[in-house]
Amino acid sequence: MAQKNSSNINSGTYSDWLNNVYKKTIDKSPERKKEFTTASFSPVNPLYTPEDLKNNSNENIGYPGEFPFTRGVRSTMYRGRLWTMRQYAGFGTAKESNERYRYLLDQGQSGLSVAFDLPTQIGYDSDDPIAYGEVGKVGVAIDTLADMEILFDNIPLDKVSTSMTINAPASILLAMYIVVAEKQGVSQNKISGTIQNDILKEYFARGTYIFPPEPSMRLITDIFDYCVREVPKWNTISISGYHIREAGSTASQEVGFTLANGIAYVEAALNAGLDLDLFALRLSFFFNAHNDLLEEVAKYRAARRLWASIMKDRFSAKNPKSMMLRFHTQTAGSTLTAQQVDNNIVRVTIQTLAAVLGGTQSLHTNSKDEALALPTEDSVRIALRTQQIVAEESGVTNTIDPLAGSYYVEAMTDRIEKEAKDYINKIDSLGGMIEAINSGYVQSEIQKAAYKYEKEFESGERVVVGVNKYQSPQEENPDLLKIDMKVQKEQIKLLTKVKAERNNDDVKSKIQELKNAAEGNSNLIPYIIEAVKTYATIGEISNALREVFGEYKEIVTI
Repeated sequence: MAQKNSSNINSGTYSDWLNNVYKKTIDKSPERKKEFTTASFSPVNPLYTPEDLKNNSNENIGYPGEFPFTRGVRSTMYRGRLWTMRQYAGFGTAKESNERYRYLLDQGQSGLSVAFDLPTQIGYDSDDPIAYGEVGKVGVAIDTLADMEILFDNIPLDKVSTSMTINAPASILLAMYIVVAEKQGVSQNKISGTIQNDILKEYFARGTYIFPPEPSMRLITDIFDYCVREVPKWNTISISGYHIREAGSTASQEVGFTLANGIAYVEAALNAGLDLDLFALRLSFFFNAHNDLLEEVAKYRAARRLWASIMKDRFSAKNPKSMMLRFHTQTAGSTLTAQQVDNNIVRVTIQTLAAVLGGTQSLHTNSKDEALALPTEDSVRIALRTQQIVAEESGVTNTIDPLAGSYYVEAMTDRIEKEAKDYINKIDSLGGMIEAINSGYVQSEIQKAAYKYEKEFESGERVVVGVNKYQSPQEENPDLLKIDMKVQKEQIKLLTKVKAERNNDDVKSKIQELKNAAEGNSNLIPYIIEAVKTYATIGEISNALREVFGEYKEIVTI
């Protein structure tokens, strides 16, 4: 009589299957007999069953477009319209960046995303000694309204949505954008886009801050207030988990710390007397797309559900749209490798799928050569085509939230939501996000996660293909985009010309009016707009506010 195959025998419970079938089989493959974890170090079971969802309910999952928005913020999601395809771009002078933007629009991109150089990000002009060697290097240099006019030359601002990754001087860049639109004949109430404007994460994850937290929060709530009244289509903040993850956080930390920042901004706006169900409609978020595809999908679903409950239960929002977590995604720059750069195309494809399967509203895909330099046109085109192929050929957009009901994805969604909520509760116990930053708690948690990842990488337990495994003896040197020092000279030449041709008495007058307003309680955005119209520089405006607000000094944690 032939022996029965044990794999065909009903093993009964999960425990029976685990002990009688799985463990006996895995013993024959010792190289795979290890602890499996997600990219965030969470243990992964060999199999998930309905038992893993016993505390979940249909109400937690729901329907797309309905509270708690686990399955998406729009009822039709990608069956109604695809996500906005943006490519984060900016380098050298405004003229060079304008040419790249127009190229991308011609290639089918549906929105612009502006990268600014470091001097611009921290409020210094290109001719300031501190800016030497950094002008135009990691983004476009913007000194005055003249640069912004060139940047958006022949780009109709009533037809294009623009995202600007700018934080400390966000009010100044938004003012410049508003004035450029007006010069095109486009009124403020017709422009659409997003400014990142998320200063809190700069203090613990990125570092492009200028002012201390309190006056920075004032500028943010001034933007909220002004845009609710004057620029209603503008997303006034993009609360960013992206840079938290790039600094080395886990997925749960990314959600927890990002939403804790969101809570701080909502509280600041309420304390300033703003109407929750007005300003909350224009809040947006910005998340990372990392390599662990299924964990990332669960992360986005958990973030949506948790934010919906925060807005409803903690802040008593009445409008369901105030409870929606709408988010932009960028693939993970920290996962790109300088070795075997073509491998990065595969990584970006996985991350693209994670963002789309997780229900993003907007997406930037990194280019393969960004671990080495700013991307070339060829590599940018491949990155954009990655989005387009996923959208048009993969089939994953044909139905909404296609991974819902997966025991594994639902269990991870629950886990990440709980862990993120625990971080928020801890931050509440410390007195809120600003106190948590000042105490060094947030920085310390991210540092511990980053250190653990690095240890696993160095030991070989964490594999990075082409770097610590499957190396190639000979590496090719790809063609790279190089920013010449002549960019700095050209930028300073234009800035000198603008300063010589503008009415400097008007500049001084408007700068003084801004300082006077900063010393009081007025909304500062109208004053910044008036200063921008005189072609006051970003450095002159920032320095005026530095004199009133002071500068932030980093807290060092050990």
